[in-house]
Amino acid sequence: MANQSQQDGTPEQKAIDDWLPITSSRNAKWWYSAFHNVTAMVGAGVLSLPYAMAELGWGPGIAILVLSWIITLYTLWQMVEMHEMVPGRRFDRYHELGQYAFGEKLGLWIVVPQQLIVEVGVNIVYMVTGGKSLQKFHDTVCPSCKPIKSSYFIVIFASVHFVLSHLPNFNSISVVSLAAAVMSLSYSTIAWTAALGKGVKPDVDYSYKAKTNTGVVFDFFSGLGEVAFAYAGHNVVLEIQATIPSTPEKPSKGPMWKGVVVAYIVVALCYFPVAIVGFYIFGNTVDDNILITLEKPAWLIALANMFVVVHVIGSYQIYAIPVFDMLETFLVKKLRFSPSFFLRLVTRTTYVAFTMIVGICVPFFGSLLGFFGGFAFAPTTYFLPCIMWLAICKPKRFSLSWIINWICIILGLLLMILSPIGGLRSLIISAKNYEFFS
Repeated sequence: MANQSQQDGTPEQKAIDDWLPITSSRNAKWWYSAFHNVTAMVGAGVLSLPYAMAELGWGPGIAILVLSWIITLYTLWQMVEMHEMVPGRRFDRYHELGQYAFGEKLGLWIVVPQQLIVEVGVNIVYMVTGGKSLQKFHDTVCPSCKPIKSSYFIVIFASVHFVLSHLPNFNSISVVSLAAAVMSLSYSTIAWTAALGKGVKPDVDYSYKAKTNTGVVFDFFSGLGEVAFAYAGHNVVLEIQATIPSTPEKPSKGPMWKGVVVAYIVVALCYFPVAIVGFYIFGNTVDDNILITLEKPAWLIALANMFVVVHVIGSYQIYAIPVFDMLETFLVKKLRFSPSFFLRLVTRTTYVAFTMIVGICVPFFGSLLGFFGGFAFAPTTYFLPCIMWLAICKPKRFSLSWIINWICIILGLLLMILSPIGGLRSLIISAKNYEFFS
């Protein structure tokens, strides 16, 4: 994996790089970066933000949302800057930057497992989310129809990916990604405007759901995990930047950063109104998906669920492409398979089938994510970029950059330790209702 095409430069190597999904096409515009980033960032996680607010409470909730937005924007800026830190070389993949910062072997071991947990985890969650949103759409449109098991809807959702996952690279899914980005803004807007339309419930209660102190503390940790899950776009940011052309005069970080800023404005427009309005209207009775709490108007909720489906289709692809890239790199460079359509067909179809089967078997994967989320989301998003920055740029001790990075690292570590505790507890509490293949 580590051998950089710039160094090897052999024709064989170049042919492989031209075939791999991340490096095959480098003609993206800055707005590609904007909607790819929106699609990667604004996941269905936005719909659980009012619930996270109910677990965190007004003051801490808003503070954590704003802090997360600022910290993750800062770490995203670092990654965009580090993409071409070494003249004449591009770190097209997260693990290549890791290898440069920590060494060939260690870099792979630090980055790849975490990145895979995030990307494969998100793909499985999106299988379930896509299936459940289709089911909700079906049930809302046709309340008198015979109920269909959610596993069938997951299969229907997966069938789209059996086709879409054969698009070769990021630029070829830009239309899907643009549609997904538009949808995420649409359903976020529907979620908070429909809530506002309902008006504040007469008996609204903003106190913590849990009645015991331990319950409140554990819920708080769980809420931290949900917020961390909402900011997971860093795992694909170098891969997205790799698709933008770059010359010494016009490095890719210019257009990339422009796209990121636009994306982050959209993220703020999606996250803050949904989180604040949702909690303000429903208080602590809000569901972990605000669209479930909003029963009426039925046509609007059905529409919002369909938007979620379209968005999750795009998101699934954004997170799957780096996984395809890793698998194909491994097969072609390590196991010496020759790059072919057939190899791609088998690899990608197997991967989609795997995420589908896990989604069907473990429909309560969302709670698992609160648990895993802390382990993998916090590092790759909140503090791994800071550690790399300290390792590569070596800012002076106690300089502003040094202090800011250490603050991010400490906050990220706390998040990584605390949120899995909350996730684990909610797993244990709800485990008695879990059914495999439900």
